[in-house]
Amino acid sequence: MSTLPRPKASPGSAGTRSRAYAKAQPSGAIAARHDPAEHRREPSRPELPWLQAWRYQVDFLQRSVLFLDTLRERGENLLAHEKRGLPPLLAFEYETVLDARRFEHPANYALFRVIGHRDGDSAQPTRPCRPVIIFDPRAGHGPGIGGFKGESEVGMALEQGYPVYFVAFFPDPCPGQSLADVHHALRRFVAEVARRHAGQPPVLYGNCQAGWAVVLLSADCVGTAGLAVLNGSPLSYWAGAPEVNPMRLAGGLSGGAWAAHMAADAGDGYFDGAWLALNFELLNPAHTLWEKNYQLFANVDTERERFLQFERWWSGYYRLSREEIVAIVENLFIGNKLEQGLMRICEHCVADLKRIRNPILVFASSADNITPPHQALNWVPVIYPTTQALKAAGQRVVYLLNPHVGHLGIFVSADVARREHRAILGHVDELEALAPGLYEMKIVDGAAATGPSTAPRVEFHPRRVEDLRYDYPRKAFERARDLSELNELLYRAFLSPLVRATSSPWSAELLKWLHPMRWSRYLCAERFSPWMASIRMLAPLVEKNRIPVEIDNPYLALERVASGDTLRALETYRKARDSAYEAVFTVLFEQAPAGFKQVAAASTTSSPLRRAKRNRIPRRLMETDDPGTNCLCAGMPTRTGVIS
Repeated sequence: MSTLPRPKASPGSAGTRSRAYAKAQPSGAIAARHDPAEHRREPSRPELPWLQAWRYQVDFLQRSVLFLDTLRERGENLLAHEKRGLPPLLAFEYETVLDARRFEHPANYALFRVIGHRDGDSAQPTRPCRPVIIFDPRAGHGPGIGGFKGESEVGMALEQGYPVYFVAFFPDPCPGQSLADVHHALRRFVAEVARRHAGQPPVLYGNCQAGWAVVLLSADCVGTAGLAVLNGSPLSYWAGAPEVNPMRLAGGLSGGAWAAHMAADAGDGYFDGAWLALNFELLNPAHTLWEKNYQLFANVDTERERFLQFERWWSGYYRLSREEIVAIVENLFIGNKLEQGLMRICEHCVADLKRIRNPILVFASSADNITPPHQALNWVPVIYPTTQALKAAGQRVVYLLNPHVGHLGIFVSADVARREHRAILGHVDELEALAPGLYEMKIVDGAAATGPSTAPRVEFHPRRVEDLRYDYPRKAFERARDLSELNELLYRAFLSPLVRATSSPWSAELLKWLHPMRWSRYLCAERFSPWMASIRMLAPLVEKNRIPVEIDNPYLALERVASGDTLRALETYRKARDSAYEAVFTVLFEQAPAGFKQVAAASTTSSPLRRAKRNRIPRRLMETDDPGTNCLCAGMPTRTGVIS
């Protein structure tokens, strides 16, 4: 069994993701578990019941107006952000160093050099030979999660005196863009940053799905990449435990990659990132449907701006190409091929994580149900079965665990930025100086620290690789992968041509604006709901004459009780749903009848798709007459069996 900590809900909590989203808000804003009465008036003298009811009604109506006005502004912000072309939401001045759209093999990526805060002076690096490159994930939203406020990863790197670079991307991928195009663009970015700083290997700081891109770069850029930091980044996609990360079951229960492929076909060759955001929100209906909105309603006097700041980023959805999303789902989410050394980047490129020589730091949280520690760390014993094997390879792997922050909070929580990210960036030299082996990084706070100083202190404790191993039903996930490959083959042959024939830019745009992640926002804007103009006019009057109710008002207490009951009911539904998912997955893939197993195995084993994979020929070769037509490495010196 694994020694990794399991997420535990605190008493009265609505679950781990509620805390996760709480830490995701700017400066710990919306769902930071504020008591709704925190900003109420102090208790007053005992009043008559009818007067208490009157005061509560006034407060309730005023909060309702301000709440609706906040939702109205959120919708207006979404439309305005779309009209501006969805620019990066960085709170820092920057200049463009490289634009990969102009490369010979274009990709919708750009390399920025961060100059300083928008409201302050330019940053003057005090560590000119140690640059940091922060990679934001393309997980449905736009770039900026690592730096859309001062207390962020970008802000902490500037504070530590590093020259900071930021890898951003544009809303639409280049036509036919593949993972190979992206990888080679990122490799060029790393080389350019190293060239600008006297060949010093930059620190690679990867967030979420950008983590596996950083790992590929580490395997590719041997000698030119420094410390690799993986923040909430899954690398072992099948690992996990019941009631921890039900998303790992989604691929098998939905039948595989064909669903994402069909969504991209319906989008005229582009996959709408709003689908990824919707999957995230559906993980915790209690938070999505109630808690987030109630926390705003209860604290609307103080949380409005923070809510709008976060929602401006959360509601800006970017797209991926059909080639990218299918490759990601097949190779990572369902295929889990990265840790197995089976993921091909292009015709001459195979990812081999054993080639990585730069140290790796994995930052994960026990309360993260998107990337729990199991998925963030279980690749280590797959690549290095024992501690001795890790040491013999000369590799250093360090992990840092947070017990309570959620997935988004790893990147955007101000508390996490001040504590964990400041500690990571402040100890890069120590991390790189560690002897080969596995270590746990611990941050000792305040009174727990020994010595004359009470400031947080960082310690590195040796650990055993054998203790990271976590058993999971591997055969069941292999059957889910086989079913996915069979369904994908059938979809490509029979349905994909029909969907492509009926899709167009017009139909794709229609589907985009009919997506629930968009219309649930923009329907509150005035151009779609003209009556919201009255709310806009009422809001300033309410703010000017605001009369918050007393903290001990009995009707306010009843409101909080009703909210808690609603939250618990939705949380009960979520737990029942997740348990049902696990039971169905077990029946279908762990306890599947022998006939089902044989049919799935025979169908995929005999298919051209499986034969191509068995012979290590990527699918793209089956779709072109010239094997080297689309290969970025064609004509280049290659290293057999590794990324070249």
